[in-house]
Amino acid sequence: MQLDEILAQGRDALTVRRVFGDPIERDGLTVIPVANVMGGGGGGGDMASLDMGAMAGSQGSDADASSAEGRPVASERGGGAGFGVRATPAGVYVIKGGEVRWEPALDMTRIAIMGQVVGIVFLLVLRSILKSRSS
Repeated sequence: MQLDEILAQGRDALTVRRVFGDPIERDGLTVIPVANVMGGGGGGGDMASLDMGAMAGSQGSDADASSAEGRPVASERGGGAGFGVRATPAGVYVIKGGEVRWEPALDMTRIAIMGQVVGIVFLLVLRSILKSRSS
């Protein structure tokens, strides 16, 4: 796959259609889902170092020539690229009777983790208070 193809796929993945979903209409109520979308990517390449022994046995100066032993001279190349997209629900726009209101999505996993963190901090503070009183 060529770099241009990878970049085109990345552009397709990070479009506004990923942020705003298709509107849903029922009974005079329109709901437009919204997501937080993040993406990133990277790539790189490398050309193999020249093998002087292979070059001495090769014919001509063609970069894709092979040595007398059949080893490539300087045509070995490596590389790669990739990208990732992460989308999480943010909420919905609710349109009813010409009025628009925002309804945020609740991330129950985040709420549960924050509850656990608060509980752990509370227990650590309580432990240090009890230790200082016993001394």
